[in-house]
Parts: sequence; C-alpha cells; structure tokens
Amino acid sequence: MTFYWKRITLSPRVTTKEEKERIELLQGTLDLLILRTLLLGPAHGHAIAKAIEFNSDDVLQVEQGSLYPALHRLIKRRWISFEEGTSENNRRAKFYRLTAKGRRQLTLETGKWDKLAGAIARILRPAKQGGKS
Repeated sequence: MTFYWKRITLSPRVTTKEEKERIELLQGTLDLLILRTLLLGPAHGHAIAKAIEFNSDDVLQVEQGSLYPALHRLIKRRWISFEEGTSENNRRAKFYRLTAKGRRQLTLETGKWDKLAGAIARILRPAKQGGKS
C-alpha cells in the first residue's frame, strides 16, 4: 500500500485529481462502491463512475480501465446483471442492476469494511488510558 495526501486510488485505478497525492486502497473497494451505487437503482457505467465521484465530494475518480473490468467481474459473480438500453444522450448503453445475491454481498462487504475501518481507527487514534494519551 502506498499513501500520499488526498489522492485515492481504488483497486487498481480509482483516483483523485492530483497525481502526487495518490493513495492505494484495498483490493475490492471499487466493487463495494459499485454495489453501493447500484443499490440506488440501475445505471450505466459512466453514471456509476460519476455517482462515485459526486458522492465522494470529488475525492474519488473511477477510471474506465478499472470500472469495466470490475463490472464484468461482478456480472461473473452474479452480484449484478445488465440490460441493453439507451442513455440520456441517445447512445446504446448497458444498464447495470444489483441482484439479490449482490444485495446480500453488499451487506456482507459493508460489514467487513466497517470492521476494518474500526480496527484501523483504533490503531490511529487509540483511546486514552488513565487520563493519558
């Protein structure tokens, strides 16, 4: 894992806007973010990437070279499905949808993420013991 200030990359290429501030995050984080985004309803790939960017206050950016392999991986695992359709700008697009199996996996992965984040937080900010830090 490589850490810099502000820039975040999610397995392997979800980034923030400033290259010198890049952070590598855990494998599977992009999958979790895609599943969470699709919980809100079906979306095409570009909309998924934009939703992740918007909901992270522009901290995270998903590169197409990472997004589409992740979507294919999630389809293969049957966590998402897709239908062909037309996007808002009249282009052919695949609209991805969370499956029942994907909803269960989202719950499981969110629990794992919360447990991991809590453990890291306890290390970074240990509780005061005996009035001392």
